[in-house]
Amino acid sequence: MQKKALVLLNLGTPDSTQIRDVRKYLKEFLSDPRVIDSHPLIRWMILHLFILPFRPAKSAKAYRAIWSAQGSPLLIHTKNLATNIQKITGPNVYVTYMMRYQNPSIKTVMTTLQEKGFDKITVVPLFPQYSSAASGSATEAIFRHISHRWNVPEIEVLSEFYREPEFIQSSCQIGIQSMREEKFDKILFSFHGLPERHCRKSDESSGHQYCLQRDDCCASINDSNRRCYRAQCFATAQAMASELRLSQKQWEVAFQSRLGRTPWITPYTDERITALPSEGVKNLGIFVPSFVADCLETLEEIGIRAREDFIRSGGHKLTLIPALNASEIWARGLCDIIRRRSSILS
Repeated sequence: MQKKALVLLNLGTPDSTQIRDVRKYLKEFLSDPRVIDSHPLIRWMILHLFILPFRPAKSAKAYRAIWSAQGSPLLIHTKNLATNIQKITGPNVYVTYMMRYQNPSIKTVMTTLQEKGFDKITVVPLFPQYSSAASGSATEAIFRHISHRWNVPEIEVLSEFYREPEFIQSSCQIGIQSMREEKFDKILFSFHGLPERHCRKSDESSGHQYCLQRDDCCASINDSNRRCYRAQCFATAQAMASELRLSQKQWEVAFQSRLGRTPWITPYTDERITALPSEGVKNLGIFVPSFVADCLETLEEIGIRAREDFIRSGGHKLTLIPALNASEIWARGLCDIIRRRSSILS
């Protein structure tokens, strides 16, 4: 009988809130040429001269603000999601998890699965929208590791799920409770940002003359922008707004977490947060649909800093709507997506 494993993959987290562990995580993460896609020498200089001497202490403080007694929220939610999916799949498929950066690492988990004799391994990157910096990097790392093995098992890596019905409906269901309790003046869909050049490099049009070359380039998905992260984010937001029956005036999209001085995809979440109160938005609800698990970017960046900025700018209340985390509706929804795309659960 074929031994099958289903592996959930998330981005990663430091092992602790100690500065040395945060530095180790940032060094591995930002050394990835798909994350900082500059010349190796320039990337080394950016990392070692401008980021690592200063950012680890600041990031460690931010992590301490969200860390729980059990550890990193992202790690806890990913682990619990794997546990909940295992309950659904039963004993015929072994369910586990790994991280692109830090622990449990791709190398450790994949090696262990091979040593235990698993013949078929299906990896599910928990990145709803495709980006080379996340999805592409994870896929490359998996196959790079496998390429060094003499005996190679059957491997499949599932693709993004940015507008799969189960993802959209689960995300909306998580938010409906907050929307019942609060009368939001507006809903903001805040996605993780990317440098503009990453979107341009994903452009599959002839001559690469489509992405970010026109105001409506992300209005729909087509052959030119089908792998464009920004276009997929707008598609997710549009699908969620439709599911929630929001009018066009009731919602908007923005992008958070930008780093450095190069142009990132717009509009920027931090700028919209401080501008919205002057536009009459006093009670703001924020979905974070590029994150399936609450983490530093949701709990601290939005739940703490953005909330403070919003109130300081004249807003009354900002509500962070939780990510999908390990909720039952998401565990079942993700299993349905996997069944539709793979034979691993058949």
